Amino acid sequence: MQKPQYAILRFAKYKGPEIGQIEAHNERKKEKYASNPDIDTSRSHLNFHLVHPERKYRAETERQIAQAGCCTRKDSVRVVEALVTASPEFFKGKKQAEVRAFFEEAVHFIERRQPKDTIISAVVHMDEKTPHMHLSFVPLTKDGRLSAKDIVGNKKKLTWWQDQFWKHMVRRWPDLERGESASETGRTHIPPRLFKEAAHLNRQRDMLMKLLGEVNPLNAKKKSAEIEALLERYIPGVERMQTQMRKYDTAYKALQAENAELKKQVDSSKESVRHRLEVSQQLQELEDLRRTVDNIPPEILQAYRSVPKFQKIER
Repeated sequence: MQKPQYAILRFAKYKGPEIGQIEAHNERKKEKYASNPDIDTSRSHLNFHLVHPERKYRAETERQIAQAGCCTRKDSVRVVEALVTASPEFFKGKKQAEVRAFFEEAVHFIERRQPKDTIISAVVHMDEKTPHMHLSFVPLTKDGRLSAKDIVGNKKKLTWWQDQFWKHMVRRWPDLERGESASETGRTHIPPRLFKEAAHLNRQRDMLMKLLGEVNPLNAKKKSAEIEALLERYIPGVERMQTQMRKYDTAYKALQAENAELKKQVDSSKESVRHRLEVSQQLQELEDLRRTVDNIPPEILQAYRSVPKFQKIER
């Protein structure tokens, strides 16, 4: 039986410094992508633009906002990014021209609902597991206001976007099914990059534990330098992850309560079982992420607090 093929559209909002970070990722401006092991740089030449950025994201954002005469606050959303993709099964066996046609159609869909000249960049990544497009735009309304809330804002509007996207794409690809939005499931969508970052932190942790176990008087100088360098990446990485995870605390508690309630139910219908499995899986994902950032081995914490100790060994 063929797996369902879903049309997927998700939005993310960005306010300030992170705009440069998404540009570096989208435009592949980094030399290395250690935090995202799914990127195969040997395939990056296959990536392509459907809208080329004329200047840096932040500069173009400020230009458009100034031209529109909009006032901004520090917490104003300046960039909205649409992530467009489909189930991996949809892309299997498709030639690059067919893949390109899918994303071109998605760009046409967004251009009909968002002023074309607000789009900063639309780039398709072919160097990860599943082809996907990052389309970034300044959330200016047709009457010239800066308002991400009006454009992608509430749950009702997000559901509308999902409905309209599927209706548009299914005309050309009849096998596509409508993706289920986070707003409809009542869940907070957890970005895939968090799981990639968590996996990367776990690898760093395992490497640190191995290095700490190998230190002895004969190799202390060499090992301490390796440990120090790795600690300087690992601990700040965990701290950043902890900050990001705090925004999912409410979702975690809600999932725990819902999971406990579902366990009491005796309904064995197909829909009920599917729902219980979905809640259980999402709870497990959040718990895995929490364990990654909450359980720093004491040996690593001690090493981080005692970096001068290694320097004394070197002397």
